[in-house]
Amino acid sequence: MEFAEVLAAMAQKVANQREAIHTEEATKNAFVMPFISNVLGYDVFDPLEVVPEFTADVGIKKGEKIDYAIVRDGEVQMLIETKKSTEALTIENASQLFRYFAVTNARVAVLTNGQVYQFYTDLDAPNRMDDKPFLVLDLLDIDETLIAELRKLTKDSFDLESVINAAGELKYIGQIKRVLATQFREPEDEWTRFFISRVYDGVITQRVRDQFTPLVTKATKQFLNDQANERLKTALGGASYASVEPAPGETVSSQPAAEDDLNRDTEIETTLEELEGYQIIKAIACSEVKPQRVAQRDSKSYFAVILDDNNRKPLARLHFNGKSKKYLGLFDEDKNETRHELASLDEIYGFAEDIRAAVRRYA
Repeated sequence: MEFAEVLAAMAQKVANQREAIHTEEATKNAFVMPFISNVLGYDVFDPLEVVPEFTADVGIKKGEKIDYAIVRDGEVQMLIETKKSTEALTIENASQLFRYFAVTNARVAVLTNGQVYQFYTDLDAPNRMDDKPFLVLDLLDIDETLIAELRKLTKDSFDLESVINAAGELKYIGQIKRVLATQFREPEDEWTRFFISRVYDGVITQRVRDQFTPLVTKATKQFLNDQANERLKTALGGASYASVEPAPGETVSSQPAAEDDLNRDTEIETTLEELEGYQIIKAIACSEVKPQRVAQRDSKSYFAVILDDNNRKPLARLHFNGKSKKYLGLFDEDKNETRHELASLDEIYGFAEDIRAAVRRYA
């Protein structure tokens, strides 16, 4: 299984089980140990590779333990501290990592709650763990640009020097991307003022800021959508996309899936929500087949997810064109579609077994 597929499978496990995990020990057993074993490739039952409850006395602090130490060639290379899956990660959670980092040979420290993994090193001062991570991996929102760097920390491809050399750039690029994401969602006053000053010649009063704040939010979202559509048009050979009439909203069941009705004409708009839904379905299907076999096609009335780029192998449909309600269409053995209303994209994970069953029928 390819590294990206292993990550996708781990992400699916977290998505399926996270709500059932309520303690730190359960987080270790369900998520962190499988991550160390399946993703990083270390034998969690070999004390020469993974030392649980690692102890290194620090000054007057005696008998303190770190959850896991990753060992290579007899030297501690990574330290991992775990918090329960329902707990948000903060720098205050990392006090033990700070102390242990200074008294071991480890150059990488990891703080995790099983879903988010924050990787730290000592860029700011030698042998002192930085306050901010150089790499943040969220298994439920994987940044594909980080996969190659994460792979350098695996047992088979371990390249600590390369990781440290790239850490500075990764650290600041990651922080900038997270700032941008925050501003796109909820623009701060300083961000809004920046754009107002570029397009408005008058005095920027509170009334003007109030007027422009929703406009800045709307413009940034439209810009992202335009960029996604442009990339999609390039991938499909330059097709043109425009607005689309919404599909009927209130439907529980529909006729059997047509095998030749995915009309790829020009009046189609593929939205970010449809692409996000596609990525969720693809991650679920990766437990059964390789990810490159899971394809997508957009049409006027729905966004289709299919196997092997074959209309005769529908896995799901995303009916997201309605103004208020969104539906996930799933198929039975006779290719009859049943629509399920979604309050959020995360609810797609609740139909994971139905999606896998559809994959198995064709695979």
